[in-house]
Amino acid sequence: MSNFITSVDRYIFRLVLVPMLGVFLLAASLLLLEKMLRLFDFVATEGGPINVVFEMLLNLIPEYAGLAIPLGLMLGILFAFRKLAISSELDVMRAVGWSYTRLLRVPYLMTIALMGLNFAIVGYLQPKARFAYEEMEFELRSGALGASIKVGEFNTIEDRMALRIEESRDDGRELIGIFARVANDKGQVLSISAREGRFLANREDRNTIILRLTDGTIVHDVPNGTPRVLSFSQHDLPIDLPALERFRDRGEDEREYILPELLEIGWSPDSSIEERTGSLANFNYRMVEVVMMIMLPLLAVALAVPPKRSTSALGIFLSIVIVVAYHKINQYGEDVAQLGRIDPFLALWGPFAVLFVLIAWMYYQIAFVPGGQPIGALENVYGKLAKRVKKLFGRKRRNGVTAASETDDPVLVA
Repeated sequence: MSNFITSVDRYIFRLVLVPMLGVFLLAASLLLLEKMLRLFDFVATEGGPINVVFEMLLNLIPEYAGLAIPLGLMLGILFAFRKLAISSELDVMRAVGWSYTRLLRVPYLMTIALMGLNFAIVGYLQPKARFAYEEMEFELRSGALGASIKVGEFNTIEDRMALRIEESRDDGRELIGIFARVANDKGQVLSISAREGRFLANREDRNTIILRLTDGTIVHDVPNGTPRVLSFSQHDLPIDLPALERFRDRGEDEREYILPELLEIGWSPDSSIEERTGSLANFNYRMVEVVMMIMLPLLAVALAVPPKRSTSALGIFLSIVIVVAYHKINQYGEDVAQLGRIDPFLALWGPFAVLFVLIAWMYYQIAFVPGGQPIGALENVYGKLAKRVKKLFGRKRRNGVTAASETDDPVLVA
């Protein structure tokens, strides 16, 4: 007991760690899978390479981690203390003098470590990852990521070439059934058909690529002249790449700035009112999302312990609702503050103060009031509804059995 970390602390650490990692991976996976389907559709529509999808998803991980880390931490602590409460281990620990505050020593050490990680993610990784994601999306739309030629359609290149490919094999490395029509400034037109071909990089000129054609025919049409027909076994056709627009600089959105840059803009007298308001609103939003984590262990314990002789899971549901709803309220507060309708500090730290008082009261009820239940009234309502639903379904089942027995044919017993 005299040691700072005891065997009980290590036991609680194991109980918290496993569900915390599970919830974190599950939440992040669900968010990424939902986004992955949209990205696959977007990349396929733009004709980009598949590996771009995974690079874009990698840049989304910091964005989703900002919500998944607090949620995983809270549910990990909640599941651990719920297991201790249902198995009566919590009563034994309390009987030998371990208070809730003492039992939360290791969970708070984990919380402080995760707060530091989340601060680094929200303050530094998220802005850069968001900008990288936007840049990749722009390059995909503009064709800078190597958008492929659409198969089975005429593709116009620089208004001087029309290209059609009948079939593509081996992920675009082998092209079958190629027709190209190329015009120049003198009015001459080349009509080229080839059995197959492939694209090659041009090391001498990065602004062009080479379409190497095999087994084909060239029809050279000259104005006021007789067309010439040439056959070839191999012919290299240079294709000019379209000029690509340069992507914007970082900072069009306040969410692309790191924390020191937000403070510099928010406190600079040279910044406009809109810039100062937007920067301070985003800065307070990020800080309140991180500081809020300090209250999660208290909220988890308050909702983890069900009433005696009960295994109600209402606390799990309420914990998820509270965290997600608070996250959405912060997003709304940031948007309203950026519009200048309310002070950024009040819009973000006001809801935090309300949540702080609510969680402190809930923890006081469970930790210091004998027999206290912070959600006791909700548990009673939930229990009554559960009994009514169970009774209703039981009545329907009995009626179904009775109706079935009345329609059965009588059985003669010898």
